[in-house]
Amino acid sequence: MTVTVNGPLPPGSYDVAVVGAGVVGCAVARELAHHPRLRVALVEAQDDVGQGTSKANTAILHTGFDAVPGSLEARLVREGSRQLAAYAAESGIAVEPVGALLVAWDEEQLAALPHLAEKAVRNEYGDARLVDRPELYEREPHLGPGALGALYVPGESIICPWTTTLAYATQAVRHGVDLHLNSPVTEVSWRDGTHTLTTARGTLRTRHLVNAAGLHADTLDRHLGHHDFTVTPRRGQLIVFDKLARDLLHHILLPVPTALGKGVLVTPTVYGNLLLGPTAEDLDDKRATGSTAEGLALLREKGARILPGLLGEEVTAVYAGLRAATEQDDYRITAHSEQAYVTVGGIRSTGLTASMAIAAHVTELLADTGLDLGPARDFGPVHMPNLGEAHPRPHQNPRLVAADPEYGTLVCHCERVSRGEIRDALASTVPPRNLDGLRRRTRARAGRCQGFYCGAAVRALFEGSRA
Repeated sequence: MTVTVNGPLPPGSYDVAVVGAGVVGCAVARELAHHPRLRVALVEAQDDVGQGTSKANTAILHTGFDAVPGSLEARLVREGSRQLAAYAAESGIAVEPVGALLVAWDEEQLAALPHLAEKAVRNEYGDARLVDRPELYEREPHLGPGALGALYVPGESIICPWTTTLAYATQAVRHGVDLHLNSPVTEVSWRDGTHTLTTARGTLRTRHLVNAAGLHADTLDRHLGHHDFTVTPRRGQLIVFDKLARDLLHHILLPVPTALGKGVLVTPTVYGNLLLGPTAEDLDDKRATGSTAEGLALLREKGARILPGLLGEEVTAVYAGLRAATEQDDYRITAHSEQAYVTVGGIRSTGLTASMAIAAHVTELLADTGLDLGPARDFGPVHMPNLGEAHPRPHQNPRLVAADPEYGTLVCHCERVSRGEIRDALASTVPPRNLDGLRRRTRARAGRCQGFYCGAAVRALFEGSRA
């Protein structure tokens, strides 16, 4: 198992290098690990996997009911949703099938619902149905006044995005993929059948290249002479409400979508919170992940209409993520056979759901560009800590605590995280490099006090593991 963080990159050449260790890049690396003959590198600019768009999304496992019928995205979301649901069940990734309600607030939106139901059928999802106003308010009694009806989509679920990305990376590394962190790619050249990647940690050579660089996929594309699309960072700001607000909501509440996306929604999270957002702001700066007073005010205005009681609840956190919007709605996945190169661009909010299907599709494209995959192998499931609020935590398991008292000693009381869980995360295949990475692996410091009480103890455990 190889995870490198500092120092020069190893010599020699890889068969495939995947640039970008977000949920899609990690899924591609995991898929390639099924082929043991291949030497595969996963190259990430930051110090952990899932540090970009993948860590700051709305964490919904979509059915794809509202995708553009016949598009590549529609097919991959449909396939990926089934695959990820099964993978999550065997791997311990938290998922809750809460269902969604697409709420109409005026006559125009109400008239659009039958067309969305028809679109769902064209996308091979047949369980969506219209609900009238009385049923809507029976299902969601805290919904704001004035809603006229909804489209009920029972198959929509919520999922832990952090554990999903980490599970892919863990399986990839355990089965031979080299993960190179802190390795931003600054130049790429193609000559004599070899890609040469210049990174902050030196040079890496590979015969085949996969561009899963997210917000920077267009930049990497241009290094190889392609100008097929431009990524516009679309900022989505979100507000996280305390767990005490959870009883206000039973389903994911979706607006009727617009050209800019699915709009502002209210959704439960698998961690027991409620989430309000996102905004949709097209920017020029691919680093602009800060929240703004204007954005948060807009969300509160929208939230006051959707779920008025929400605004009286405590806010636990706010955050913002950037989605990789391009000139068209569909994914921009293209094979350049003459360069042994596959671009995976324009992967927006559905990328988490579609990730496993995207990985299989990219692997097929690599084979079409001349990559000899060799024999395939199965590998057993990876067992990840289930971070879901609906799942029993280790300190609630008497047998586990009796066998190892560290699981019975809580460090973070808001999120009920034990010393044993923190110890395990620090010793894992892809360990955290900072306190935020530890939070994504355990939920420590993610609760209502945001680490005010446990921060010093968590930091001491983290720094002690690195001593």
